[in-house]
Amino acid sequence: MDQIVARNSVLGEKYWLDSHIHFIPMMQNRSRMGDQRHSPEQTAADEVGAVLLSEDEIASIVRSLGWQITNDYAGRAPLLVGVLKGAVVFLSDLLRSIDLPTEIDFLAVSSYGTSTTASGVVRILKDLDVSLVGRDVILVEDIVDSGLTLSFLLDIFERREPASLAVCALLVREGLELPEKTKKYLRYTGHSLQPGWVVGYGLDAGGRNRHLRALHRFVAPADRS
Repeated sequence: MDQIVARNSVLGEKYWLDSHIHFIPMMQNRSRMGDQRHSPEQTAADEVGAVLLSEDEIASIVRSLGWQITNDYAGRAPLLVGVLKGAVVFLSDLLRSIDLPTEIDFLAVSSYGTSTTASGVVRILKDLDVSLVGRDVILVEDIVDSGLTLSFLLDIFERREPASLAVCALLVREGLELPEKTKKYLRYTGHSLQPGWVVGYGLDAGGRNRHLRALHRFVAPADRS
């Protein structure tokens, strides 16, 4: 199988990855919504369907996750690592629900582009600013779908020698056979989600609808009346 090399910008080490995962430098241009034939103003309202989780329900889930982490990491200062951009809202609320001296950092990856179908390619757009050596790391995800992206990140994080590693995900798809590495570290989960695209609370469709306070079903163009 063809292989490529991804370089850790923090520690300078190299990793061999199979050809299904590609490391793309930050300088590479990303596709923009302007390439499509409709504007966000024309489509955003039509895309928002039924509420799946209300604002209050989400808040309750986040508080519960924060309480679990506070108890599990008592006496320690965990590092929350957020995956941009979808996890920003969730991480911000989770951070304030943890009663510990917590730090944060972010990285950016992409496996979806701007469409509602997975591209099959994981792209690293921004690496972490801090070393993970000796840290209690909690990788914060908005949603776990196939687990491909998460497994890829966990493989890299393991090599950076954290003291401990765990995943906290707001949403997890039902009925998926996740990679073994994802199952190993997926310690905190908020809500089980049925198949179908969702928007709101940081999750988007083509960059739109992240601002919504509740979690909504996304209405694809073919389903709009």
